[in-house]
Amino acid sequence: MTTTAFKEPVRQETPGAAAREPHRRTGRLRRVSLPYLLLLPALLLELLVHLVPMAIGIVMSFKELTQFYIRDWSTAPWSGLGNYKVSVDFDAPVGNALLHSFFVTVAFTLLSVGLCWLIGTAAAIFMQDTFRGRGLLRALFLVPYALPVYAAVVTWVFMFQHDNGLVNHVLHDQLHLTGKPSFWLIGDNSFYALLTVSVWKGWPFAFLIVMAGLQNIPKELYEAAALDGAGMWQQIRRITLPSLRPVNQVLILVLFLWTFNDFNTPYVLFGKSAPEAADLISVHIYQASFVTWNFGTGSAMSVLLLLFLLVVTGLYLLFTSRGRRASADV
Repeated sequence: MTTTAFKEPVRQETPGAAAREPHRRTGRLRRVSLPYLLLLPALLLELLVHLVPMAIGIVMSFKELTQFYIRDWSTAPWSGLGNYKVSVDFDAPVGNALLHSFFVTVAFTLLSVGLCWLIGTAAAIFMQDTFRGRGLLRALFLVPYALPVYAAVVTWVFMFQHDNGLVNHVLHDQLHLTGKPSFWLIGDNSFYALLTVSVWKGWPFAFLIVMAGLQNIPKELYEAAALDGAGMWQQIRRITLPSLRPVNQVLILVLFLWTFNDFNTPYVLFGKSAPEAADLISVHIYQASFVTWNFGTGSAMSVLLLLFLLVVTGLYLLFTSRGRRASADV
């Protein structure tokens, strides 16, 4: 009995298949490389606007760059770590002034970020309910964030005037809360004036981010909590705040970096020389660089500020990532 051997059918390639293969590879390569090509202009601008000046500033921090070498700063003699030693010598006048400015900036940043987050979160939760005129009210809440910084702060400068400012007119003339008109742009009150302007300018951003985060919370959770007898505060504590944790982690970090580095607000509010109570580190570095013409020391202070912010950001991201992993394991 004979057996018939079965042969596999021979595959016949369609005409042009081999010619189309390079086109497919080219198409895949284009799809993979397209996102990088789109990011290339932004990366080049980032390199030119931020990285190159930052590298030049680091080099300047190791030089004795004063007003005598402004024409050609590359000819300034090297000082090594001399500028850094002067900046961190807290027993000397320069280091002591920098340390005071650092503490003022930390206190100002913590208060400003905390108040911005608190007011923005409260306003966002309040705006979740539907009522007449909600759209108009949302638009009004965003006006401080939409206004140019210079125009907004100059308006506050007029409002804080001693003799004819709106703040003294309301607090002293109408409400009689103060015994005499206060000086808001000098002395200890300058810290509170700066904090007021910073919170007024920054809380709409927190409101906008939190309001966007609230859209992702299912309404069924609140309905189920209401059926179980949970009140408004319990719903906020048990549902709203835990659900907003990822949003708040990014929001607080961004607000911290913006506020700690804020230069426009104190500069427009007080000018080149800020009062001692409102001597933020950004203005202090500006004075050390462009008022005393000691660019080497000012660059060293800027590098120290950069290192501090990098360390704080790294620790913050480390702790928040550990918290997310711990909550995910539970």
